[in-house]
Amino acid sequence: MEFELRILGSGSATPVPNRHHTAQVLTVGNMLYLLDCGEGTQRRLLEHKISPHRLRVIFISHLHGDHFFGLFGLLGTMHLQGRTEPLRLFGPAGLDEVLTTQFRHSGTELGFDLEYTLVDPTQHLLVYEDRNVTVHTMPMHHRIPCCGYLFREQPRRRSLVRELLPAGLTPAQLHQLSQGEDVLDEANGAVLVRHAEVAGPPKHARSYAFCSDTVFTPSMAEMVHKVDILYHEATFLEDLKERAAVTLHSTARQAGELARIAEVGQLLIGHFSSRYRDLEPLLREARTEFSNTQLALEGTIVSVPTTAILA
Repeated sequence: MEFELRILGSGSATPVPNRHHTAQVLTVGNMLYLLDCGEGTQRRLLEHKISPHRLRVIFISHLHGDHFFGLFGLLGTMHLQGRTEPLRLFGPAGLDEVLTTQFRHSGTELGFDLEYTLVDPTQHLLVYEDRNVTVHTMPMHHRIPCCGYLFREQPRRRSLVRELLPAGLTPAQLHQLSQGEDVLDEANGAVLVRHAEVAGPPKHARSYAFCSDTVFTPSMAEMVHKVDILYHEATFLEDLKERAAVTLHSTARQAGELARIAEVGQLLIGHFSSRYRDLEPLLREARTEFSNTQLALEGTIVSVPTTAILA
């Protein structure tokens, strides 16, 4: 099953050429999840040939404009193109009020339902689950209520090992085992073959942590411990760490330090200040703490293998 992250935008509040505001698409199997929706996100989806009608769930980290101003246009386009399927929106309190006010004053009546889940940004809680993933909120520490989102793949069925299968199993019994069930004696209910004894080892459940705007918080390492991919903001270089602290943002070095403490597989850094036209110094700085770091540049695609990423 596919587990792929695509970066649509990774800039910060002020726009600069060739950078876009925060937006990412995580694909797990047949499901697409949009994380944040900065201005221009619908155009980025178009450029990447991703139909907005494939989106079923959108997660918003906080209500600073560079993370959600693209929602108005995206939802309006879905409406104009005839969407009727409900859309689930996760975000902090106020998201529903802002969107409702916008649509009321523009005379827009969407042809589909918006199903809001207003999350508590102070809690690490399970807020969403489907057949492919679970999603937990992660408290971020920013100027307004803000949360990250932790995606974990649902446990996958263990494959049968042919050499361990006893002879004489019927097709129906093999099907039972392939579905993770034990084979029972129809006469007395005794276990004839245990699935655990004829299956291979458990498969690696892949994971992705989206840490939006936040001041450096070492305690976050526990929540993202050993995830395959960690996205962490890196607005500033270390020489501006005092400004980072005042504005409740992080430096590239701090992002690398958190990745190292958390023992993640790979680090992606983004949300770069517009003052940096050359991003290589940010990458080098993060790598002084965590070598397996990559810039979350627009168009970056990261596929997570079925085996764990080793830092």
